[in-house]
Amino acid sequence: MSSISTKNAEEIAGMREACRLASEVLDYITPHIKPGITTLDIDRLGKECMDKQGTVSATIGYQPPGYPPYPGHLCTSANHVVCHGIPNDKALKKGDIVNVDVTVITKDGWFGDNSRMYLIGECSIAAKRLCALTFDAMWLGIQQVKPGARLGDVGHAIQTFAESNHLSVVREFCGHGIGKKFHEEPQVLHYGRPGTGELLVPGMTFTIEPMLNLGKREIKELGKDGWTIITKDHSLSAQWEHTVLVTETGYDVLTLSEGSPALPPFVTSTRT
Repeated sequence: MSSISTKNAEEIAGMREACRLASEVLDYITPHIKPGITTLDIDRLGKECMDKQGTVSATIGYQPPGYPPYPGHLCTSANHVVCHGIPNDKALKKGDIVNVDVTVITKDGWFGDNSRMYLIGECSIAAKRLCALTFDAMWLGIQQVKPGARLGDVGHAIQTFAESNHLSVVREFCGHGIGKKFHEEPQVLHYGRPGTGELLVPGMTFTIEPMLNLGKREIKELGKDGWTIITKDHSLSAQWEHTVLVTETGYDVLTLSEGSPALPPFVTSTRT
């Protein structure tokens, strides 16, 4: 018996609202992300938006077993930080790239989770390419989602695209089921073999959030904060994330709002 929850129409409506609001937090902070802003400023703006929405941050105080409580309202991972970067008072400068990862909880207890990459001023060709290809990789993974497909199909699509473009896939972190809990089953790996892994059925909701590195895939913990993960070779890392619903006929990307980045040319619809 699978431990993966499927959601009914009412529950999907709750998820849809949470995910739209999570995306709107990113819309709210986007105009402010430019050279000179600190990631603490970004964190403050994120909280400001959540307060206006009536949502709360899922990350502030979040403490899985073996971790210290997470101190930020969102995660800000710059340059060679892979994930879980803690907001700080260092100003972002031209040429930096930063991932901002937002998870909100609505008054009804639903979680919405998404992240975007931001280029700070004029960036190197390599940095721009990494961010663009990681975005494409996420959407190629999303396009595999339909009833009867398997999670290995999603991971395989991302991995083969990334590696054919000489990027490496971080293996230690993955997407996850989401609903009234931040992290539910299944684990959504961003690598794998087609036809393997959990069977997708309508009503499942989970994140697809590939982390791709310009260099090798190996990672390590930075310092002793218990959270920040960096590339071992200090190469740049990028990540994008959407929360996706498996529909009767395909997928529906729930974390979209008016300010969401334009779709890649090969994606014709956010809902199939």
